[in-house]
Amino acid sequence: MTIVLTLCLGLVMGIIFGFALEKSRVFEPGIIIGQFQLRNFVMLKVFLTAIVTSLAVFTFFFSSGFERLNWKITIYNADIIGGLLLGIGIALAGACPGTLFAQIGAGYKDSIATFFGCLFGAAVFILVRPWLAQLLSGYPHEKITLDLILGWPYSLTAVSVMLVFIVALYGLEKYRSWQQELGNNFDGRTL
Repeated sequence: MTIVLTLCLGLVMGIIFGFALEKSRVFEPGIIIGQFQLRNFVMLKVFLTAIVTSLAVFTFFFSSGFERLNWKITIYNADIIGGLLLGIGIALAGACPGTLFAQIGAGYKDSIATFFGCLFGAAVFILVRPWLAQLLSGYPHEKITLDLILGWPYSLTAVSVMLVFIVALYGLEKYRSWQQELGNNFDGRTL
């Protein structure tokens, strides 16, 4: 795949992601915080849908002869600690790096402070990265994917995960529909 095709594909996927993010209202701080409080599952439904869609696309591409992606190496301590720090930051700010610019565009004033907090955090990370790399160098690094753990072909693993997530989405929607979670005025009309 050429660099131009890769950039164009990334641009199209970014536009689709931004459209879905705005239409699902997942960028709103109340939706994000509601997910962390386990009282609103719109965010989980959108992310599970994105995973199912991505798995379908990757399965198609890999079965069509495209090379598999080079997966990130797993470093358990770094992944767990980093995930916890990111989750705490998202819960406190009501924003994540993927939703921050949508919040800025929608006019959420707090998002500007969150943006500068992200810049500060990135600067601190750059300063402590050499120390972190040295600290984590003694831990095992391995590439772990579910298909390798199970010993199954990628396509079988992907379809199995897709089916599990589709059942979970169906159950979540039956438990509480997205219309109930977004409220009576979810389409922008006044009642």
